[in-house]
Amino acid sequence: MKVQPVTVGPIVGATTDTAVRLWGRGKFEKIQSGPRRCFGVARIRQAKAGSSYRQPQYFKMNPNFDMTGIAIFNDLKAETRYNYQMGWFFSDLELDEVQADTRPLNWDIISTQHFTTASANDNQARSFIFGSCRYLLRLFGGSWFDNRGDKTFRSILDQINEQKRQTDAILMIGDQIYADDLNFLNADDSIGEFLRRYRDAFSQPHIRKLMSQVPTYMTLDDHEIEDGWPAHSTEHDWMIKYPAAIHAYKIYQISHSPVFKAVGERLVGIPNKYWYKFSDGCADFFVTDTRTERYLPKKKAEREIISEAQMTAVKEWLKDGSGRVKFLVTAVPVFPGTKMANNDKWGGFPTQQSELLDFIWDEQIERVVFLAGDVHSSLSAELVRKGDASGFKVISLISSPYYWPYPHNPRRAFNLKGKIKSTLSGHTYQVQNAGKVVSTDNFTRVTVDMAGVKVEIYGRKGNLLNERTIQF
Repeated sequence: MKVQPVTVGPIVGATTDTAVRLWGRGKFEKIQSGPRRCFGVARIRQAKAGSSYRQPQYFKMNPNFDMTGIAIFNDLKAETRYNYQMGWFFSDLELDEVQADTRPLNWDIISTQHFTTASANDNQARSFIFGSCRYLLRLFGGSWFDNRGDKTFRSILDQINEQKRQTDAILMIGDQIYADDLNFLNADDSIGEFLRRYRDAFSQPHIRKLMSQVPTYMTLDDHEIEDGWPAHSTEHDWMIKYPAAIHAYKIYQISHSPVFKAVGERLVGIPNKYWYKFSDGCADFFVTDTRTERYLPKKKAEREIISEAQMTAVKEWLKDGSGRVKFLVTAVPVFPGTKMANNDKWGGFPTQQSELLDFIWDEQIERVVFLAGDVHSSLSAELVRKGDASGFKVISLISSPYYWPYPHNPRRAFNLKGKIKSTLSGHTYQVQNAGKVVSTDNFTRVTVDMAGVKVEIYGRKGNLLNERTIQF
């Protein structure tokens, strides 16, 4: 039986020291009785001489999920490189019959990819890439693309494959697609449109290659649905657009994340949330959902950017005593704020912004770093509490955009010496030590150990634009 290459992917998803999730898409073919049965298959082996592939793993590629599927491999070794192959084939058999079929598979046209498992050492330094806002303008019914943004991912690949730089993960923290081209032109509204948008975005050659090599973690922002969501939403949007956008989001961004529970080699259940956490070496990550749980009453003090349940989970994670560096991933910045249009950020939700900051200071949670995107500039800054001479601080790193063909926010757009007055405790927090504001297309590399973070901002073509080290 000849295995065919996946039509989108593969994507290396959630990766621990002992397990990995591999995602791919097969092909839709309609026959008289309905969609033809399509099965995915993947196999894996250690990337060292003399190692053999494990028995292949088979899984359904479901038409309800745009012919995509997940392979889960367990019992892996920490900090170990593995080779893998993934593909698909048609069959009229049931899954259990496919698994029992002893005919050999022909892998001749399937390329070999690789990934490295996470570290189980709580003190192990890590290096990862993060960023947001990758614009891919689709015109003329999808027949022409502005693919300049894919060069950003080529530059990341060059660091990994040519410069041999350790890269343990890539975080894409919002606006992986722009479903609302130019806010009005060809805005997506149906499930078919959203799915085509993802296929196009994730099939560009360099981002596709990158996600096949490096564990990839994602969260959404507004443009996965529409600009400013849900501030300007209508009843039609909630009935038609939102369900379509979220279904496509689950397929292409969340299905390979830790959101879905895994039992053995299968994903089970339907998630009722889109936030999650993971760990690697000295770093803990909590990837928030700051878009789908928003509550927008008229009184600003009552507004919520995340649900009470998510806020509780964030607090429990912050206070879990792991001793590792805490990276809180949020699509929109906690600080520094922007001088205009800040209501869409954490600053537009003052009660919860205050609740989060007060908790970190009251509990003295050390080594907290916010990772954010959205604002079409990259920068770093620190936050201290006025009157606190202990040196305790929180760090904010912002990286945006991977690619945006229009003007970027300059330094003057940000409150880089601004104050945040808690509406709950009355404490005043002060932004300080803001770094250079990079107002061009870029990505950020963060190298972290227990002493601090090294922050490197690179331009779309791979040129170093700014570098600084911040000690905890």
